[in-house]
Amino acid sequence: MSLLSVASVSKRFGGIVANRRVSFEVAPGELVGIIGPNGAGKSTLFEIITGFYHPDEGEVRLDGVRLTGLSPDVVCRRGVARTFQKLRPFQGLTVLHNVMVGALTRTKDVAHARERAHELVRKVGLGDKAEAHARTLSTGQRKRLELARALATEPRILLLDEVTGGVDQRTIPELVRLVRELHAGGLTLLVIEHNMRVITAVAQRIVALHLGEVIADGTPDVVARDRRVVEAYLGQAYLP
Repeated sequence: MSLLSVASVSKRFGGIVANRRVSFEVAPGELVGIIGPNGAGKSTLFEIITGFYHPDEGEVRLDGVRLTGLSPDVVCRRGVARTFQKLRPFQGLTVLHNVMVGALTRTKDVAHARERAHELVRKVGLGDKAEAHARTLSTGQRKRLELARALATEPRILLLDEVTGGVDQRTIPELVRLVRELHAGGLTLLVIEHNMRVITAVAQRIVALHLGEVIADGTPDVVARDRRVVEAYLGQAYLP
């Protein structure tokens, strides 16, 4: 039985079709990658899953329960958390307080939220930055902060939007290690990623989008050699 089900989801913005009858499922404990060129509809799909956009057609279910039509905060409390491609920390708050905001979605006990936030800040490698303001962090550190804040909501499935995007090459391996650790711990993950080396290394399955439609869904090696994916996104270098 799937944990997350996306069924025939479509979304239009005027004459632009961002998603067209997108369907796929994510099993409990699975790590699924989402790839595709700019404008393929990847981030729009995340907005729909997490309640920021309502689809024109189709629906999203978590463990068989319909999420479509619920507000983002309710979707979060149901167990779906996300990070953003455009980083959105609370700039005037410390790293610790940012993560406490996430933890307070699950408890009204401030002391418990603080304890949980300290644990997660250390987990993502920001222990020495706990009292620093979010605005002082580098891009890579902000990625870690977003990850910690999302984890603090205790998600059943975590959506990562370009977790390695915009960071220097030295930072990528550590972020990949964090993603692998989360998955090894049993967390279900849905990951948008442009870095093919990263996504093929961590994903068990990849869903490829082009012009809002699913053009491939399978293991990384199969999708990377799918001629439609090569032509739309990867280029001839990926042809066998």
